Amino acid sequence: MAEQPCYTLINNPSETEIPNEQQLRNDLEHGDNRLKATALKKVIQLVLSGERLPALLMVIIRFVLPCNDHQIKKLLLLVWEIWPKTSPDGKLLHEMILVCDAYRKDLQHPNEFIRGSTLRFLCKLKEPELLEPLMPSIRSCLEHRHAYVRRNAVLAIYTIFKNFDQLIPDAPELIHSYLEGEQDASCKRNAFMMLIHVDRERALDYLTTCIDQVNEFNDILQLVIVELVYKVCHANPGERSRFIRCIYNLLQSSSPAVRYEAAGTLVTLSSSPTAIKAAAQCYIDLIVKESDNNVKLIVLDRLMTLKDVPAHERVLQDLVMDILRVLASPDLEVRKKLCLLFWISSALATSKSSFSLSLSSLQIVLVLKKEVASTSNGGGDGRDKKDVTGYRQSLLLDFLSDSDEGTAEDVLAFVREAIQQYPRLKGNVVGRLLDVFGIIKSVSIHRGALWILGEYCTTVDDISRVVQEIRVSLGELPIVDSELKKAAGEETQNEDGKYMAVRDLHPLFRPLFQTNRPLPTSSSSSSSKLVTAAGTYATQSAFTATATKKEDKM
Repeated sequence: MAEQPCYTLINNPSETEIPNEQQLRNDLEHGDNRLKATALKKVIQLVLSGERLPALLMVIIRFVLPCNDHQIKKLLLLVWEIWPKTSPDGKLLHEMILVCDAYRKDLQHPNEFIRGSTLRFLCKLKEPELLEPLMPSIRSCLEHRHAYVRRNAVLAIYTIFKNFDQLIPDAPELIHSYLEGEQDASCKRNAFMMLIHVDRERALDYLTTCIDQVNEFNDILQLVIVELVYKVCHANPGERSRFIRCIYNLLQSSSPAVRYEAAGTLVTLSSSPTAIKAAAQCYIDLIVKESDNNVKLIVLDRLMTLKDVPAHERVLQDLVMDILRVLASPDLEVRKKLCLLFWISSALATSKSSFSLSLSSLQIVLVLKKEVASTSNGGGDGRDKKDVTGYRQSLLLDFLSDSDEGTAEDVLAFVREAIQQYPRLKGNVVGRLLDVFGIIKSVSIHRGALWILGEYCTTVDDISRVVQEIRVSLGELPIVDSELKKAAGEETQNEDGKYMAVRDLHPLFRPLFQTNRPLPTSSSSSSSKLVTAAGTYATQSAFTATATKKEDKM
């Protein structure tokens, strides 16, 4: 036998005492509303545990079902939701006919809560024999004065049509007619959502009649319209020109959620610069105006995604100054993510020769310098000192030489991530890193910078510059006697212990082994053998001998 579907999870404390069926029967028959409610809760726990309790079914129908207490009504809906409605042979229990009649009475109850909650319960009912007698009452609920009843009636009709369309074959026509006369936003949203899923053509017909008024709709209905346009235009690209103006209008919605979804849909429907600029501007406005930092981070990720498309780069470059308005955010993570986006945009802008882009780059630098200056007072502008320290780590590569090694390490990680995610910026990153390579103070930062340079320097010019920077950083090599000869080109020792000429090395690496110091003359011996006090031989280099003579003179 297949397992029964589960709609509701109820916590059952492990220390709860197992209820006695006879005691439950007495409470349900003779107890007041409080005792009946407590007994119903215990019945629900037993049924969820797998007990069938057939003897209690008629007790509940006779003594509990007629009660008008709202708590008991809610508990009864849970009881009928989980109660087995068929016998072991699969036939509907006769007692369920009485329960069905109780449903019908509740659907005609003067209280809107009882009507609405019953309609919601019917969405979970999977027995068409129980639903069929209730269809006239369900239809009548579409005309109820209270919106809570009407919107749940739409949901009930939608669920019943989806599962048992033979019970209400005219549901799409019924809901379309209802939608044209409905005024409540939540009811219209449910009806429109139903048409999207069961009859998309009717949904499009309705949208066409009111496409100029979409800005006046409630946000929940606008979100459904965005979903419909997205699905229709992806299924039939020829419809884009018909509905793209609707998406442009929704970019001006008063709801941030609608604007966000509309911008994302617009990017997928059109790649024109006008559409990309409108979507990007919408994202920027959301970041600036939204107070939730999580929302800011999510929208910044969307801007980063736009940056990944080469055709969108120029559009975002024109909006860099608008993007930098987000630097006013007090949240560190938002500012750091923005710095990554800003730094990429700056690098892209400086790689162009256009005067307008150069002017934009100059403005970016001025803004960035202002931000750097704001971090120099250690949080004097109201920001937390710890946040200021973290913020400085994202601003400039110059901080690789910062006395705070943690700052330099974080900036180096930032650079590594940027160059990995955006290979187009490799040349700019490598060049800037080489500019500051000579002023790096920390050994670990030197090691990390060398790794980045070794990983991403692939051209001859870049490798030559890296070798030159390393040679300058190392200074004069302490090579004497035989080492000088090897450096001059005579020989150098390889890994196997053999000697090879420097001229046989790759030209890029010869500067590391060459020196301008003249070789020692034959008259000035560079080394000599000495006998120690223990009777062993020792070698003295020219540098050592010179230093010893100087010490003797002193």
